[in-house]
Amino acid sequence: MGEFELLARVRERLAQPGARVRLGSGDDAAITVPRGATVTSVDALIDGVHFRREWSSPAQVGAKALAVALSDLAAMGAEAGEAYVVLGVPEDLDEDGCLELLDGMARVAAETGTTLAGGDVTRAPALTLAVTVVGQAERPEDLVRRAGARPGDALVVTGALGGAAAGLLLLEGSSPSDIDHPGGGSNSDALLARQLEPRARLEEGQALARTGATAMIDLSDGLGGDAGHIAEASGAALRIEASALPIAPGVTEVAEVAGRDPLELAVSGGEDYELLAAISPNRLATATAAVTASADARGDGEERLALTRIGEVVAGMGLEIRLPGGELLKATGFDQLG
Repeated sequence: MGEFELLARVRERLAQPGARVRLGSGDDAAITVPRGATVTSVDALIDGVHFRREWSSPAQVGAKALAVALSDLAAMGAEAGEAYVVLGVPEDLDEDGCLELLDGMARVAAETGTTLAGGDVTRAPALTLAVTVVGQAERPEDLVRRAGARPGDALVVTGALGGAAAGLLLLEGSSPSDIDHPGGGSNSDALLARQLEPRARLEEGQALARTGATAMIDLSDGLGGDAGHIAEASGAALRIEASALPIAPGVTEVAEVAGRDPLELAVSGGEDYELLAAISPNRLATATAAVTASADARGDGEERLALTRIGEVVAGMGLEIRLPGGELLKATGFDQLG
């Protein structure tokens, strides 16, 4: 496999660039004509740290790499634009494997309206993907930061929590892979998908931004850690009711078999890539309708009730997650260097 031959085959598989891209992959650099405000984020995934090749197909690895990078744009309420990918190829990944990885990434790009506009390829001791994504908004003030949550705001979360952490337990063999829903049918596939093929909540992020979210973050490192980031950036306190947390179907059963607390998976597990937002209570009904409409338009029937109120912003500093009896749940999150 040669570098230039691989790049030529990659370019053959890329979709037509988006309207803002004047020159995409194939030259020394891409040329874009952005509008309004530009949002840029960089993410990296490494075999053995963020995924394991024995668990994931190359297509799943590529899809996950782009989705988790786009999740940062979702957290700002931005529209996806372009992505630039650096691929570090180990000796035991052949050209067909690289192209399968690209196909997974291209699928997510097509679903999200993202242009794969360029990148680089190199040898690496382990499969590595560094993804830079660029998003757009009409005006800088249309974007939502972590700072901005105000006492009196409601705290809301999209989707359900704990699914990715439960999926990881299934992959590790900490729990059997045939966890059944009490109402019939298996939840295992859905939990595995949350871990192996996460989705960036781009439409939901834009809906929340349009309807008045004052602060927002994606739950990549766990609710306990990421909620703390909003509290610190906003100079406020976040009070979350553990009983209100929407726990994904099957998480409780997986946790029980593994000897874990399902609340721990929901709060500290990470990699759910849902959105946590603060918003004025008088905008909550409008935001809920907008998020629901975004899920309906995408065809995700199971996610139509996609916004849950889980707490409030209060005066002070820090984060409290309250159990039904009034005790506080110790909140932690994933630390890349911990």
